[in-house]
Amino acid sequence: MGRVQTNLAAVRKRRGVGAAELAKKVGVSRQTIYAIEAGSYLPNTEVTLQLARHLEVTVEELFSLPAEREQDSTTVTAEYLGRSRPGGGQAVRVCRVGAKLVSVPADARPYHLPEADAVVAGSSARSQKIELCLFSEEETTRNKIVLAGCDPATSLLARLVERLSGVEIVHAPASSQLALDWLKEGKVHVAGSHLQDPDGAEFNLPLIRRQFPNKDMAVITFACWEEGFVVARGNPKNIRKIIDLNRKNVAIMNREAGSGSRGLLDSLLRSAGIVPKSVRGYERVAYGHLSAAHAVLVGVADCCIATRSAAQTFGLDFVPLRSEQYDFVLHRDTLSIAAVEALFDALQRSTLRRKLETLAGYDTSQTGVIRA
Repeated sequence: MGRVQTNLAAVRKRRGVGAAELAKKVGVSRQTIYAIEAGSYLPNTEVTLQLARHLEVTVEELFSLPAEREQDSTTVTAEYLGRSRPGGGQAVRVCRVGAKLVSVPADARPYHLPEADAVVAGSSARSQKIELCLFSEEETTRNKIVLAGCDPATSLLARLVERLSGVEIVHAPASSQLALDWLKEGKVHVAGSHLQDPDGAEFNLPLIRRQFPNKDMAVITFACWEEGFVVARGNPKNIRKIIDLNRKNVAIMNREAGSGSRGLLDSLLRSAGIVPKSVRGYERVAYGHLSAAHAVLVGVADCCIATRSAAQTFGLDFVPLRSEQYDFVLHRDTLSIAAVEALFDALQRSTLRRKLETLAGYDTSQTGVIRA
């Protein structure tokens, strides 16, 4: 019967009328009555009116159409924080940042469907905004904040924050520079950065002052880490120095422009007088420390520049190059938001620091320190 819903059986039994008796009154077979009740046969207009007359009910009490979806209440427009235009039906997380509704690609992993708040209903190559079909209006107002950056260890922070306060951290994968750009545009609450000032040794502060002039910004340290060469176990290509990347038998996996890892590689190549295009794999790009390290694990590359934690995650070897500071950057007035307060309260927990030290190999002596 397609979309037509039948209530004939319930009405007939409520009236105390047998199928054979009703069939005789209407002028059809008993099997036809059962077929109508099962939804496998749609009666014509005359039979429908006869059924309603003999059961003394309206046609609408016997047959109906399913309720229409209230599209207006579930379809919304949101900013999209992703590297490429999403496809229809793609799962996303949704969060409100100030007056903006922001969506982030759901964290898809093998063997598990991702946690999601909505699916993409439509998108345009000419706009960064997309149409979403929300699972619930509550998804736009739930206790969530958007944190953009590239540190995979923020997942440890996110789990602790949710357990302690019920606040959910929606992670938007991004290079340090892209995270800061999104912060400028009001699309994220917090940006993670490990960008070194080209004119000095200090991380983040000089660049933030230049990129956010006349803005009251807060800068709070997450942790210090080591960044270096991630290589296969045993380091079979004996990659120790930047000059080794210029060998013909060495292929790298690079990071995207604007990332701290890309900045470190370019700086080292300049200092060594090596032309980037002479390095095999320089044009190949992985998004994130773990993605770059995974390329080494599966043999797509011999080396990448990433954190020690990325090497540890996949059981790879690590050749340290320098220590870096990863800071959280946000507009100072954002600190008054309860959900953001919960995030920074968690930075003071010894449980978090132990996990960062043990699982990621981070230096947490400055974790939670307000630098600006």
